[in-house]
Amino acid sequence: MRHIFLFLLLCCPFFAGAQDFEAKWFLRGADTLPYRILLPENYSTVRKYPLIVFMHGAGERGNDNQAQLTHGSALFLKDSIRKAFPAIVIFPQCAKNTSWATLRPELDSAGNRIGFSFPAEAAPTVPSALLYQLIDSLLASKSVDTKRVYVGGLSMGGMGTFDMLSRFPSRFAAAFPICGAGNETLSSRYAKNTALWIFHGGDDKVVPPGSSRKFYALLKAAGADVKYTEYPGVGHNSWDNAFVEPELLPWLFSHHK
Repeated sequence: MRHIFLFLLLCCPFFAGAQDFEAKWFLRGADTLPYRILLPENYSTVRKYPLIVFMHGAGERGNDNQAQLTHGSALFLKDSIRKAFPAIVIFPQCAKNTSWATLRPELDSAGNRIGFSFPAEAAPTVPSALLYQLIDSLLASKSVDTKRVYVGGLSMGGMGTFDMLSRFPSRFAAAFPICGAGNETLSSRYAKNTALWIFHGGDDKVVPPGSSRKFYALLKAAGADVKYTEYPGVGHNSWDNAFVEPELLPWLFSHHK
C-alpha cells in the first residue's frame, strides 16, 4: 500500500499537463526544497521521458521558487525545443547562505580569491541532500527513462554538477557544467560512466577557468567522453554562450546509459 501511495503522490503533478514551469515544494522532515517542473507537451502517463536537472548560481538562491528560472529556463520553453526534445525538466532552488556543494575559497597572499577547494569526503549540503531525494522520487514515479537522466548547472550550480557526479557516478548519462569548479581528483569516479560538455569563459574572474581545464585534462586522459568549450574574452556569464550552442541539446539527448 505504501508503494502505491508513493506512486500516486509522485505522479499526480504530472497529470496536470502544465505548459509552463509549475511551482512545487519537496518536503522531508523540517526541510523544504522549492523547485519548478516542466512537463513535455502532450504528456503521456504511459510513456517514459528523459529527465533534466538544472542547478542555478549563487545569485538565484532563496525560497521564492522563482529566481532559479532567471537563467536557462527560456531555452526549455521554446516550442522548437519542446517538440524536438520532449523531457521532464526541473529547476530546484538552493536556500540562501548555503550552496549545492561544500566549498572553501582559496586566496592569494593579497587576499584575492584565486579559486575554491572542495573537501573530498564532505557531507552534502541540505539543499543537495534534498535534491538527491527529489530525483529518487521522480525516478520512482516510473515516468522517467532512467537511462536518460541529465544534469547541468551554472557557477555554483556547475560546482553542484561536479559534486553530484562524484556522489552518484552511475546515475547520469550526460552532464553540462557551466563556469563551475570542483574536486578534480574525484572525476575518476564517473569518467567511464557519464559524458560531459564543460563550458567556461576564458576571462572569468568570479570562478577562474582553471578547474574546468583540469577536469577536461583528467577526464580526457581517463578516456572519458568529454568536450570542453572555453570562450575567449568572456567573463563569468558564459552561460549566455552555452545556452545558444546549437549542438548542446542534440549532444545531451544523444547520450543514454
